[in-house]
Amino acid sequence: MHFRREKHVDKGGPDGGDGGRGGHIILKGSSQLWTLLHLKYQKHIKAKPGKGGEGGRRTGAEGEDVIIEVPLGTIARHAETGDRMAEITEDGQQVILLPGGRGGMGNTHFKSATKQAPDYAQPGEPGLEEWVILELKLLADVGLVGFPNAGKSTLLSVLSAAKPEIADYPFTTLVPQLGVVAYRDYKSFVMADVPGIIEGASQGKGLGLRFLRHIERNSILLFLVPATSEDCGAEYETLLNELRQYNPELLDKQRLLAISKIDLIEEIDYKAILDRLPADIPAVFVSSVRQQGLTELKDLIWKALTQTEN
Repeated sequence: MHFRREKHVDKGGPDGGDGGRGGHIILKGSSQLWTLLHLKYQKHIKAKPGKGGEGGRRTGAEGEDVIIEVPLGTIARHAETGDRMAEITEDGQQVILLPGGRGGMGNTHFKSATKQAPDYAQPGEPGLEEWVILELKLLADVGLVGFPNAGKSTLLSVLSAAKPEIADYPFTTLVPQLGVVAYRDYKSFVMADVPGIIEGASQGKGLGLRFLRHIERNSILLFLVPATSEDCGAEYETLLNELRQYNPELLDKQRLLAISKIDLIEEIDYKAILDRLPADIPAVFVSSVRQQGLTELKDLIWKALTQTEN
């Protein structure tokens, strides 16, 4: 509420401006994010309130919006009702999750021929306050491919907080396990440990087709071959052949190779192993027990992920 007061103007009329709206809470899709890990320690998110109107019919500034970047496939649900509030499916897509409160109207809007000096204004709307659950429809970024006992579950357990069953007998893993792997600068990606493959899996042997179905849902395939294998190159080719027979399109996915269990060999001839491997696939030597080569492996995976997106 404000009245015009100037020298030589005896009775200036009402000139109170409108209030600015409060800030929105906005969800924005980002193809550079793969998990919701960056929001783990950000429980409360609050947008700025709008500024009040001023004299001279000046409208108050709008509250600053808060933009929450989320990976594609994120669904926002109301915590109490479970209703779906928004779904992010495209890079750059923006959805107003909670709109800011509308600013009130100044007293200049309420003047009339019979009410020339209204001494009231419309108050602004209060902001909304909600608990919202963000879910991610998870497709793993990296799928682990290897024979039973290649060390897939152990690798997942040391790279992420996942706790898959680990033992020294084949087919310990019967269902896919997902783990979120933290990377530098609060980045992260999802790794899947799926049941081990055996020769003949494409014909349904072992856990064959159940395993291969899950492999289709990963953007990068990380082949795991133990250093204790008699011929790492031959073992890799066997794995590749099973994928080829099941679905040749799987070979279009980007492939990486990790030579695991290097702690079990006292003197390992890295060059001899590399010479037996295809030259076109990036390879890294790792030990989950000693945690050797894990940083290099994560660097390799992240580089591959960003190349895939571009």
